[in-house]
Amino acid sequence: MHTDQAAGLRAMQKKPAGSTSNPTAAAAKKTAPEKVGDPPSGKPVRVIAVTSGKGGVGKTNVSVNLGVALSAKGNRVLLMDADMGLANVDIMLGLSPQYNLSHVLDGQKSLREVIVEGPGGLKVIPAASGVKRMAELSALENAGIVHAFSELANDLDVLIVDTAAGIASSVATFCQAAQEVVVVVCDEPASLTDAYALIKVLNRDYQLNHFRVLANMAQSEQHGRKLFLKLATVTERFLDNVQLEYLGTVPFDPALKEAVQKQVPVTLYNPTSVSAGAFRQIAEQVNRWPVPQGATGYIQFFVENLFQG
Repeated sequence: MHTDQAAGLRAMQKKPAGSTSNPTAAAAKKTAPEKVGDPPSGKPVRVIAVTSGKGGVGKTNVSVNLGVALSAKGNRVLLMDADMGLANVDIMLGLSPQYNLSHVLDGQKSLREVIVEGPGGLKVIPAASGVKRMAELSALENAGIVHAFSELANDLDVLIVDTAAGIASSVATFCQAAQEVVVVVCDEPASLTDAYALIKVLNRDYQLNHFRVLANMAQSEQHGRKLFLKLATVTERFLDNVQLEYLGTVPFDPALKEAVQKQVPVTLYNPTSVSAGAFRQIAEQVNRWPVPQGATGYIQFFVENLFQG
């Protein structure tokens, strides 16, 4: 194991000042990742991957505003920017982060140190480059990352993962590791076609069979439902073991465009706007989803699957 990676593990497992625990024993305890079958520590955390078949459908805007809306309803929300190419979350929120997850892997910072405070109580993990590198970590390093994320579990209710757009291996990895996958579509033929292609790949190659669909920038709620039905009809015809659920519609709204230009979530910029109201309704639906149970409901499961993907 490289020296800088070993330093990263030490930083992730760094104990608070005044701790009297034996560091050697602590390191030995973490020499292998927790198995999914082991009793997990911490508490259940809802992990939601937000993805899309193509760019330009407003996926990151959905992730940001859903996070703020969930936070406003009393949830402790962490938004992970998992778009390793574009990293739009910090731009969308007007943030200028100094560090990201790669600095944790390099041993320069702890996971808590790279988290940025966003608006409306939202916390953000800025994007890191190199998911491939994350997949190649040693067992000891995997354990350290799992441990680092697990330490956050007691401070979290929801983890939103904003993936890249399209059918990249990193997108599949994050979607497979999450408990819920939200597919964002808009009123463009390519959006629906590419969303279907994404769902097909995730089902065929990664055995995912349940997706929630959100129609963005639609003319109306009725229009959004029609977009969903178009996608659902094709999916039902060709992918008989896939279940799609309608999550909601965010209508086209001038206030949303203004908010993007101001780098402020519309849920905060104009709370009375139509789009802000739509995000609140969608957040209410998310709050009604069943609480994750068993090993898959723990953040360790998400991180372990992420590295094994």
